[in-house]
Amino acid sequence: MAQTSSSSSPSLKASSSVTNDFQAIIMALILIVTIGYFILLIVTPTNMYRQIWTPKIKAHTTNSTYFGAQGRNLLMNTFPLIFIAVLGCVYLHLWKKSNNKNINRVEEKQKLAIWRRPIIMKGLGIVSRIELSFFVMFIALLVWTFASYLHIIFPTITPKSVAKSGEKVWEAKLEDSGLRLGLVGNICLTFLFVPVTRGSSVLQVFGLTSEASVKYHIWLGHIVMTLFSAHGICYIIYWAATHQLSEMLKWGKTDISNLAGELSLLSGLVLWIATFPRIRRKMFELFFYTHHFYILFVVFFVFHVGVSYACIMLPGFFLFMVDRFLRFLQSRSNVRLVSARVLPCETLELNFSKTKGLSYTPTSIMFVNVPSISKLQWHPFTITSSSNLEPEKISVAIKGEGSWSKKLYQMISSPNSVDRLNVSVEGPYGPPSTHFLRHDLLVMVSGGSGITPFISIIRELIHTSESQKCKTPEILLISVFKNSEDLTMLDLLLPISGAPSETCKLGLQIEAFVTREKQPVSTEDKKNLRTIWFKPNPSDEPITPILGQNNWLWLGAIISCSFIIFLISLGILNRYYIYPIDKNTNDIFSYPIKAVLNMLIICISIVVTSSAAFVWNKRQSGTDAKQIQNMEGATPMASPNSWFYNADREMESLPQQSLFQSTNLHFGERPDLKRLLFERKESSVGVLVCGPKKMRHEVATICSSGLASNLHFESISFSW
Repeated sequence: MAQTSSSSSPSLKASSSVTNDFQAIIMALILIVTIGYFILLIVTPTNMYRQIWTPKIKAHTTNSTYFGAQGRNLLMNTFPLIFIAVLGCVYLHLWKKSNNKNINRVEEKQKLAIWRRPIIMKGLGIVSRIELSFFVMFIALLVWTFASYLHIIFPTITPKSVAKSGEKVWEAKLEDSGLRLGLVGNICLTFLFVPVTRGSSVLQVFGLTSEASVKYHIWLGHIVMTLFSAHGICYIIYWAATHQLSEMLKWGKTDISNLAGELSLLSGLVLWIATFPRIRRKMFELFFYTHHFYILFVVFFVFHVGVSYACIMLPGFFLFMVDRFLRFLQSRSNVRLVSARVLPCETLELNFSKTKGLSYTPTSIMFVNVPSISKLQWHPFTITSSSNLEPEKISVAIKGEGSWSKKLYQMISSPNSVDRLNVSVEGPYGPPSTHFLRHDLLVMVSGGSGITPFISIIRELIHTSESQKCKTPEILLISVFKNSEDLTMLDLLLPISGAPSETCKLGLQIEAFVTREKQPVSTEDKKNLRTIWFKPNPSDEPITPILGQNNWLWLGAIISCSFIIFLISLGILNRYYIYPIDKNTNDIFSYPIKAVLNMLIICISIVVTSSAAFVWNKRQSGTDAKQIQNMEGATPMASPNSWFYNADREMESLPQQSLFQSTNLHFGERPDLKRLLFERKESSVGVLVCGPKKMRHEVATICSSGLASNLHFESISFSW
């Protein structure tokens, strides 16, 4: 037996080495294509591109009877990002297979440590030096593009050149400036949908998540709408000055459709206004529903510029549509809601059944829909469970703060609560890996509901310390709450089914601060934590991975196959229907009809390939789902008690006793974060913070001050 083991070890190492080499080759190719794509964006507004590159490219593409002029834009603007996405899927599949048992052991190069330090920028929030550098470079790209266009065009606008049209020089320059503002806005539109593609391989291959990248979507959205608004205003002023306001109603058959552009801009403005913080926070439902105007925005944009030029924004939106349809397929079925823990602080922990094949990382999120409250609203919540510690369960925590979550809390916590609940989910979504094991100490700073992402981290570390028998970092959890009732949120640190005895070996220290009370509330005024068990429904299913165990390979297959089907269908359409009519002149066949046909082909190709992959994996995962036994039976007469509300009672479990003994309660005060952080002398201290904006900025300022080189700020996003 020992001989077999020793002989297999070299083969495993050799296989791992080959996989690592293949991963390195794929990553190098991804970087080369990415750099080449951005170089193309840089040279596009230059004379070199217009006078040298463009004629050569047109000579090889324009005369094609299959794609015509659209083929050039598909090759130059669409193909690179699609290619990066497919390569990213292959890379992530190999990475998952080689690291699935030890995803946390990732070492960070010391050279990048200084670039990860946080900076607080007004209007941007907390950003790392890397993020700020890329943001500045992207703005520089936009400025360079606009300036280059004007530098080339403005010298050609003279009194003599505009005399024929009867315009003034300033009017011609205004029109051209408006046109160039639109072209610059198209660059931002190319990337606008990438950050909100939740299952994106493009994001994850670069170490990003959709939840953490939402801020990039917000930045790009503001820039896009600012540029497009300026684009529209310039043209309105130009038309008014030249007495051509009738141009606003123009819907060209083989030319730019001004009316379509105005409808696109109007849809974008309605959407944009609802995104501003004051409106979004006070009227979230208005923000949610108006955000669906993006469909009108994109459709009328394609009608406005024509489908050929729209290829510049096609790749990002194409990947978004693939992801969106897969989420739609996942959301069609009801999932098995096993139980709910009802906390006195208007907080719920919903526990769902899942298959063992569904794995996720700490700090992941999941979108939840309860049709009895709203059939259209989907809300993201941070997952509190660990897929390793709790292989057949997945949990989310929900704080009753908004109208939707308050209705859910009242529905479940009422004396006549429902015995079953129809729930649909999308996800989970999270980072491909976490880096917590590389630190000697983890300091987690939370304010109120900000504790939720730390619950999953702590549960994962409990499993790591037990199963892998390796050294885990010590944990200092600094939690700030308003009232004593909120302390019951600390009960969620332990799963409902209990925790292994190794909890006491985790090295967890909790400093809990209650700011609005100067002493503990009497036990007579305290409410008990309750656990409610739901009756199963035969139609309910455990949550399964939407594309099975090899989800990245399947996603790569869907993206590549759907794009190939689109190209083949487009080639057939052009060759046998459009080309016989238009002969590549672009002056006969209707632009809007061509746009509709292209959009229809894209939708059909995505629906066919995604549905086929989903159905195949649904059948494969059906065996695992059937093995999950429904938890029948009456609701237990007794529910677990809060270990904070019953501190004077004898602890029934070792993990609860260990957690209580490691907790220090502070009433009527706030934590001195600077002192608590600076007094830590460990060589590597990972600092994570979730909570109010003021708290996040305070911790980021401390870590970026440079007074303690051992403090490493880790960005954490959460949804409640």
